[in-house]
Amino acid sequence: MVTREQVRAALGGRGGLVVAQGGDVPPPRGWETAAALAVTTSGSTGEPKTVLLGADALTASAELTHARLGGPGTWLLALPTTHIAGIQVLVRSVVAGTEPGVMDLTPGFRAADFAVAARPVLATPGRHYTALVPTQLARLVATDGPGLAAVRQFDAVLIGGAATPPSLLERSRRLGVRVVTTYGMSETAGGCVYDGLPLDGVRVRLTGGRIEIGGPVLALGYLGGEPFGEWFRTGDLGRVRSDGTVEVLGRADDVIISGGENIAPTAVERVLAAQPGVREACVVGLTDPEWGQVVAAAVVPEDPGDPPDAHGLCAAVGEVVGRFAMPKRVVFVAELPLRGPGKVDRKAVASSFG
Repeated sequence: MVTREQVRAALGGRGGLVVAQGGDVPPPRGWETAAALAVTTSGSTGEPKTVLLGADALTASAELTHARLGGPGTWLLALPTTHIAGIQVLVRSVVAGTEPGVMDLTPGFRAADFAVAARPVLATPGRHYTALVPTQLARLVATDGPGLAAVRQFDAVLIGGAATPPSLLERSRRLGVRVVTTYGMSETAGGCVYDGLPLDGVRVRLTGGRIEIGGPVLALGYLGGEPFGEWFRTGDLGRVRSDGTVEVLGRADDVIISGGENIAPTAVERVLAAQPGVREACVVGLTDPEWGQVVAAAVVPEDPGDPPDAHGLCAAVGEVVGRFAMPKRVVFVAELPLRGPGKVDRKAVASSFG
């Protein structure tokens, strides 16, 4: 686990290379020696890669975040520092000159424990921030308890690591939680698009439907590879709305091709998650001899004892996205399998259909 003191030393050029996860990392050479932090990706779309980030990119990300949120503040660390989202909480604390609160995640994330960890943070003067993944936010707003009371007091709650169901965002904001959605990755020093708008100085463009990112938050490159240069080509599809905000449509390699139609799982998931009685949904493509692939949906109901009607869910998808996107198979599950910092494990979901 990365500590605040390691981060402080690395940002000041005194700590050498900080490695976020265990394992042997070869000594950096050439351009790699400018790196302050090494973060290994989850490898969800291939072999894991080690991202090398410079102190300038990490610092710029923290400063631009504070500028967007309304100024520096005191942070509560509620994410593991084996991933960029947790590390950036420490970076922002160092840049702000504040001491972060730290939640013990050894027993897992519990709403009551969050409330206890938040207490000393909220007692400090100034602004207060935290960063969570959607699953954590869902647990905090599930009941009217101390976790909800605590999270409502933060000036901003950054949500990232995975797509957030619109129903969860709507419920959280209705309850008074100041949620800020974020988009980014290890290669961009964490979140760099907040509520659809790039941070100041961050550039976003679309090439062939793919999102590309440039600006001061960009990593140096991958260990053992070539430096990124001016732009980083993500694996995500996106579009720019008429108001200038960026909408992420999902990963390019998650696209389902059924009967010649390209179907973005995210589009189907948004419709499903917006239906009454649905808490979460994950959509995957299953191999089919006739269609090539068919759409399959794993749905987490609000009430496991009274799940919504599967035919009604499919019909809603047909009305909004199109009949070609209607799930051919629907299963109801207690929870979705997760990996990394809280992303849904699509491979595990697909394998659950047999």
